[in-house]
Amino acid sequence: MGGRTAALKGLIIAFLLAFTAAMSPSASAASPKKAKGSDSPPPMLQLPVDTVRRVPSSIVFPIYGDVYPHGLYYVAMSIGDPPKPYFLDIDTGSDLTWLQCDAPCVRCSKGPHPWYRPARNKLVPCRDPLCAALHTGTIHDENCDQCDYQIQYEDRGSSLGVLISDAFNLRLINTTIARPVLALGCGYDQQFAIQNAPTPTDGLLGLGTGKISVLSQLSDQGVTKNVMGHCLGGKGGGYLFFGDDFVPTSLMTWAPMSRSRNYYSPGPANLYWGTRSLGVNQMEVVFDTGSTFTYFGFQPYQAFLSAVKSDLSRKPLKEEFDDPSLPVCWKGPKAFKSVKDVKKYFKTLALNFVNGKRALLEVPPENYLIITKHGNACLGILNGTEVGLNQDLNIIGDISLQDRMVVYDNERQHIGWVQIGCDRLPKPGTSSL
Repeated sequence: MGGRTAALKGLIIAFLLAFTAAMSPSASAASPKKAKGSDSPPPMLQLPVDTVRRVPSSIVFPIYGDVYPHGLYYVAMSIGDPPKPYFLDIDTGSDLTWLQCDAPCVRCSKGPHPWYRPARNKLVPCRDPLCAALHTGTIHDENCDQCDYQIQYEDRGSSLGVLISDAFNLRLINTTIARPVLALGCGYDQQFAIQNAPTPTDGLLGLGTGKISVLSQLSDQGVTKNVMGHCLGGKGGGYLFFGDDFVPTSLMTWAPMSRSRNYYSPGPANLYWGTRSLGVNQMEVVFDTGSTFTYFGFQPYQAFLSAVKSDLSRKPLKEEFDDPSLPVCWKGPKAFKSVKDVKKYFKTLALNFVNGKRALLEVPPENYLIITKHGNACLGILNGTEVGLNQDLNIIGDISLQDRMVVYDNERQHIGWVQIGCDRLPKPGTSSL
């Protein structure tokens, strides 16, 4: 969720409630370059419009932002007619895409662009299947005038608004522009972790498994296949793609998607510290770019932290209690400048996904440590129970997904990953890395 704290951006949707139209105000009338860290994206270019239905293509977006100090990764998209640019926080842990919306806005924060202004004829009716999909599991009145929603996130942030539809300007890999009309949220009342503070994004890009997600809608309209991937740069930047033209045909590690959850999960995993088992088996894992850091349930977190502290007891590091950046930090004889200065004292954490064939996700120190502005090394794996997460839920966040391509193939129902540099945009048609 855009504008969330670095420690916990959004994670998984906690619940969604439907409201009657009377409870909300009516909507009033109204070429990618190499990704460089958290630099602002270049202006969107106007390109020829592809108005012909074609074989599903692919789209690639430069990613901006980083884990530290900004605490989020985002993309730029052009939405509306005429199209206007918006920065959207990438979130694979929720479905609905929404923008801060002047409908009018009851409670919004200042973002990088003016608030989205909807037109009344953009309202999605309650009888629309996408409205029903948005309210799955709740009481839904198909006779209401507009499709209202309220979404609450695990960081206690929320978005209250109405479902609308508008054109998305999307550059396909053949350099033409597709303009599919997609449903999104017009969020006129947002609750942020830090209220009234400026936000680095204009809204959220929901990329979850639900029918309301942008990826699902693009697939249903035949614009792309129901496949996406991302590569989050450890030094910032990276790329996001929709479609299967950038998926390598070799060197990928694959695990079947778990059907026990409605989120992107490679299923249960066993936890290892180096080559030693931590005695944590069958831990449920979710991949979520809506979370800056990784969160373990109580048992795996305690096992992991105990193993780390046991190893460090014989190393020249001392625990630092005065660094407010993260809960667990260490200092050395002198300030650290990068993870390279301290990685020799730490081992690789590994998750062995039991449903895959040799499906091992290795998490080296670079993928669970940050060096703060105070020169300390801090753990980017946190205790999820301390922030109110279900003790059985383990979130693999941005920090542990850095410097690897992660692919979510909803057509074949599997998730894959491979270690790779994320500092340049991929080329379509590449069969192997």
